[in-house]
Amino acid sequence: MSNCYICSMARRKIPTIFENIEVLDAGARGKTIAKAPDGRVIFLSNTVPGDVVDVKTGKQKKAYFEGTAIKFHKLSDKRVEQVCQHFEHCGGCKWQNMGYEHQLAYKEKEVTNNLKRIGHLELPEITPILGCEKIYFYRNKMEFSFSNSRWLTLDEINSKEEIDNKNACGFHISGMWDKILDIEKCHLQEDPSNQIRNFIKDYGIANDLEFFNPRDQSGLLRTIMLRISSTGEIMVVIQFFQEEKEKREGLLNALDEAFPQITSLMYVINGKGNDTLYDQNIILFKGRDHIFEEMEGLKFKIGPKSFYQTNSSQAYELYKITRDFANLTGNEVVYDFYTGTGTIAQFVAKNAKKVIGVESVPDAIKDAKLNAKFNNIENVEFYVGDMKDVFNDAFIKKHGVPDVIITDPPRDGMHKNVVAKILEISPNRIVYVSCNSATQARDLELMKEQYNIVKTQAVDMFPQTFHVENVVLLELK
Repeated sequence: MSNCYICSMARRKIPTIFENIEVLDAGARGKTIAKAPDGRVIFLSNTVPGDVVDVKTGKQKKAYFEGTAIKFHKLSDKRVEQVCQHFEHCGGCKWQNMGYEHQLAYKEKEVTNNLKRIGHLELPEITPILGCEKIYFYRNKMEFSFSNSRWLTLDEINSKEEIDNKNACGFHISGMWDKILDIEKCHLQEDPSNQIRNFIKDYGIANDLEFFNPRDQSGLLRTIMLRISSTGEIMVVIQFFQEEKEKREGLLNALDEAFPQITSLMYVINGKGNDTLYDQNIILFKGRDHIFEEMEGLKFKIGPKSFYQTNSSQAYELYKITRDFANLTGNEVVYDFYTGTGTIAQFVAKNAKKVIGVESVPDAIKDAKLNAKFNNIENVEFYVGDMKDVFNDAFIKKHGVPDVIITDPPRDGMHKNVVAKILEISPNRIVYVSCNSATQARDLELMKEQYNIVKTQAVDMFPQTFHVENVVLLELK
C-alpha cells in the first residue's frame, strides 16, 4: 500500500452523527443552520427551521460542518406540505416545504443582516418585504433540457426491473451537468407550459427523435425555451443539436397544429459544446420573431435573446418602488446603469427630463432602442459598453451630471471604479436595485461617508426559493 494512499485515508474525515439537533435559522443560499454540541455551525440542506433531527456530517471545517438530516424527531410548525411531485429531487424550489409567510420573514432578515454585518450600515426603519400575490406559476420564462440518460432515483437503481425508456426533458440535477431530472409538472410557469413541454417529449419518444447525450455530444433534441408574457403571448424556441430537416419539420408542424395559440415558434441548430443561445442564429418557423410584454401602457418587444424580469407582475411592483424612491419631478437628468432592455429607464422617463441608459449587452441595447421608439419615448438614450469603461469624464460632459442614478447591477455588484466615479460626481439621489444584498452591502459601505440610507425595501420576486431583491434609496449628506 502506498504512503500516498495511507495519508489520504488519514486525512479523510469520518462522518459524525449528531442526535436531537434543533434547526435554528435559515442562512444564505437556502441552507438552514444548526449548532453542534461543540458550538460549531452546521449547515443543512434538507430541513426547515424548527425541525429537530439527527444529522450526518459531510464536509468538516474548523468553524463549521455541512450535514444532512437522516432522522426527524420533530417537524417544524413552519412546515407546509409541498405541492410539487418533484420536490425531493429537483432542488429548484428549495423552500416549497416552508410556509410563505416564513419565507418572507427569512428573506427580509437576510437582507437586513447583510446590510448591517457586511456593509456596517446605519439603517432607517425597515419597510416590510413586499411579497407576491402569485406564489406559484409566476415565471414568464423557463428552459428545459433533453437527455437520453435521465437521472434515476435510488429505488430505480436498486430495482431489478429493466428500464426501457431513459429519455428525459426537464432540469439539471444540482452538481450533475450531464444528468436531467424528467419533469412531468412544474409549478413555476402557467399553462400551457407543461402541456407544450410534455407534447414535445412524447412526440420525440413516439417518433424516435434522439434525445441529446451531453457526454457523447450526440442526438437531436437539445433544449426548449418557453416564454409566456403577461399579455398571454407564447414563444417556443427548440434547440436541435444537428440539422435533420424531415424530423425537425415534423416536430415543429405537429407542435404548431397542437398549439395554434403559440405566437412565436422558432428553432436553433446548435452543434457547439455548450447550449447557450446568445451566439446562435435563431430561425423563425411560424408566427413572428417576438412577443410583447406590457406595463402601464408601455409595450416591450421580447425576442428569444432579450432580458426581461422573469416575474412580470412582481417586476411591475419592483419598478413602482424604484420610481417612488427616485422621486422625480420632471426636471431631473437620470442615469440608468445596467439598463438591460431599458425597462426601468422607459418606466421612469415620463417623470424625468432625460434618461441615459447603459448596458454591456449589444442585443439588449438594440431592444431598448426599438422599444423606446415603439413607445414614442423621446427623452431616453441608450449606450452599449462595460460600465467601468463607458462611465467616464467624457460621458458625463456629454450628458451632464445626473441628478439621480438608478443602478441595477448583476449579482457581482458594481465595479469599484464605477462606485468611485459615482462618489466623484455625487448625484443627489441614488436608487440601488440589487438581486444580491451581500454585494449591495459591500458597495454601499464604500458610499456611506457621502450618503445616508433613507429607505430600504426588500421585494420577493421568486417565491419558494431563497432569492430576494432589495431596493435602497441613498441621499447625499
